[in-house]
Amino acid sequence: MRSAPLVLIFLAIALLMDLYAYRLIFRYRKHKKPPKLSKQLFWIINALAYAAVFGLNIYGYDLANPAARNFIIGGFGLLFFSKLAALPFLFIDDVLAFFHWIFKKTGILSQEVKPIEPGKSNGLTRSEFISRAAILTAALPFLSLGYGMIKGAYNYQLRKVRLRFPNLPEAFHGTTIVQLSDIHVGSFDSYSAVQRGIDLVNEQQADYIFFTGDLVNNRTEEVNRWMGHLSQLRAKKGIFSILGNHDYGDYAKWSSQEEKAKNMQHMYEAHQKLGWRLLLNENELLEKEGEQIALVGVENWGKKGRFAQYGRLQQALKGTEQVSFKILLSHDPSHFQEEVNQHQSDIDLTLSGHTHGMQFGVEIPGYIKWSPSAWVYPYWAGLYKFGKQFLYVNRGFGFIGYPGRVGILPEVTLITLERGEMEDIGEKIS
Repeated sequence: MRSAPLVLIFLAIALLMDLYAYRLIFRYRKHKKPPKLSKQLFWIINALAYAAVFGLNIYGYDLANPAARNFIIGGFGLLFFSKLAALPFLFIDDVLAFFHWIFKKTGILSQEVKPIEPGKSNGLTRSEFISRAAILTAALPFLSLGYGMIKGAYNYQLRKVRLRFPNLPEAFHGTTIVQLSDIHVGSFDSYSAVQRGIDLVNEQQADYIFFTGDLVNNRTEEVNRWMGHLSQLRAKKGIFSILGNHDYGDYAKWSSQEEKAKNMQHMYEAHQKLGWRLLLNENELLEKEGEQIALVGVENWGKKGRFAQYGRLQQALKGTEQVSFKILLSHDPSHFQEEVNQHQSDIDLTLSGHTHGMQFGVEIPGYIKWSPSAWVYPYWAGLYKFGKQFLYVNRGFGFIGYPGRVGILPEVTLITLERGEMEDIGEKIS
């Protein structure tokens, strides 16, 4: 198996982290010797965490019960990242101890004179000081990730955006759009929490709902238990949708190509049952009072190698040449960067998702906006303006992998289109 070396590397790193964590907890307790049971519990808990994760991998991530899967992945993540946060402190302690040993062996330090330990404070040795600092540091990811699982996963935020365009037809002035993206129904484990998000969407009474991909995690069957909730979504003039990279079944294990093709057909049927107009490299002309705007929808197109490029922009634009205003639905914002902004200046507004803001970061409006997602995607969340073109990247309605959100919360976007000069734009949370 090609993945075997990677698994072995991961196990080696994980075991090293466990050994370090074991030293962190138990080695420096000089005055109170920890009970033997606590040492056994340390290894039992870690062994169960690894067994659960690998069992989940064997059984199939996309086939497991969502609540059990979220518990396993979330619990493992809490342990893993907490230990990872403590590693630098323990490494520094080991380096200092190594050089101290070298200096003693070479006679640089006198064997008779007890050296002053640089970390000593209030009776603490260097090692004890570093150990306690490491424990405090490890508590930060444990508490923040835990809070993100309990409170962040379903803490839906309504973000309001007003955009002005000089070429927007007068009849569409004041048109409201709710953008949803990255629902990932296969991750949900709370009907009541999801219902709050559905209600928030419907409260906006928008003219349109545009969904920009990733309805499921891996298999269309995930949507079956959520049809009742999703079918409640309402917009005055219709719901339009596109596919995201997760909607094609490319990340699931299939017994045959026929089975995968059948899954894809079920995806098309699911959109029909929901009453969503699925745009597959095509467009829909939206009309009002004799005027038109073009809604263009492309299939997934990603810059990164692991993301398929099914999108055909020029095919999707056919028939829109004479339409003055165009909105593009494209799941991956790298598509805007590579094809739209560079080669298609007549697309006024592009709506994307995909990044989730990595479900982790810091956002203080007007002061700071950061996520590790920025290391991969230049345009990863919110509103961007390029000349006469806008890009809006939705932070996602759902979650995948880590069953929570820290700082980058799930989003429902309300976009209002206005006719006028472009200087008056904004994004705010309400």
